Amino acid sequence: MIRKLSSGKYRLYSRKKNPKTGRRRNLGTFGSRAAAEKHEKAVQYFKRH
Repeated sequence: MIRKLSSGKYRLYSRKKNPKTGRRRNLGTFGSRAAAEKHEKAVQYFKRH
């Protein structure tokens, strides 16, 4: 899940909420949406391999 921040950067959040905090985990902040999408693909690959 990618969201645009007020600073103009993009942040990748986990899809599930963290049960301890009730918020989504921050999986990294990126300068461009393309970079965030690339990392999201890498995360999804890593989860399956």
